[in-house]
Amino acid sequence: MASARAVLILHGKQATNDEVRQAVLARREQGYQLDVRVTWEGGDAERYVEEALKAGYDTVIAGGGDGSVRDITDALMKNGGGANLAILPLGTANDFATAANIPVPPEDALALLDLPASAIDVLEVNGHYFLNMATGGFGTEVTTETSEELKSMLGGAAYLLTGLTRFTEIRTAQGHFQGQDFEWEGEFMALGVGNGRQAGGGQKLCPDAMINDGLMDVAILPAQMDLMSGLRGLFSSGNGTNGNGDQEGLFVRARLASMEIRTPEAMYLNLDGEPLEDTRFDIKVHAGALRVHLPPDTSLLS
Repeated sequence: MASARAVLILHGKQATNDEVRQAVLARREQGYQLDVRVTWEGGDAERYVEEALKAGYDTVIAGGGDGSVRDITDALMKNGGGANLAILPLGTANDFATAANIPVPPEDALALLDLPASAIDVLEVNGHYFLNMATGGFGTEVTTETSEELKSMLGGAAYLLTGLTRFTEIRTAQGHFQGQDFEWEGEFMALGVGNGRQAGGGQKLCPDAMINDGLMDVAILPAQMDLMSGLRGLFSSGNGTNGNGDQEGLFVRARLASMEIRTPEAMYLNLDGEPLEDTRFDIKVHAGALRVHLPPDTSLLS
């Protein structure tokens, strides 16, 4: 059944997107109520979510990239939910939408409103909620500094090329990771904590993650390895997992319901584009906390 009332919170950069406009108008002509709010500055998305919940909208649509999805997810969780989430992928990377097989054409993405929403997990770090993945270490620096032009030309290989140009600048991090039946401590090059499977424009750090299993997938790339191998492993999409914390391939992996990270120096953890700096990160899974409209062929549901 289609959502009775939905509001699209559209990233300001997409305000003149004619394809989005036509898709919204087409849905209205079919008899659906679909209102639009456009963000202008920081805090707008959160305010629009609060207004939508008070007004009784059934669904909030995140029209933007992974950062927009994060902002709206965070606002929904902090306001006690009450509405479903849908995603209109309009960002550069769209990592969550890509892994979930959410279609890019706006009309097709909005058609998912006609399908039942699925209950999925949400991750929380130090009071901040996100839907896809938290990353840390050298890989996070590389993905944020890779130019859009290079990504357009080379795809995923752009990250490897950027990493190679900064080869002499690699600085590892030190951390202590602890969860139920899992503990690891040492220097690492990169870290991924996934509800979803990929980040940074296609880095599949957690290739087997499921968004409704009540667990986060942890991927740690230790520093005690050949740096060239580490870079290739970080920016390629292989690397299987056995789910019990043993090292397989290049990564140390685990599946946990909660985890604590402690670092001797302040470290940045990137929550789908939001940098969070601290020396202690308490991460936990809120199982089935949010209902999201997803395509029936998504592989992220267990």
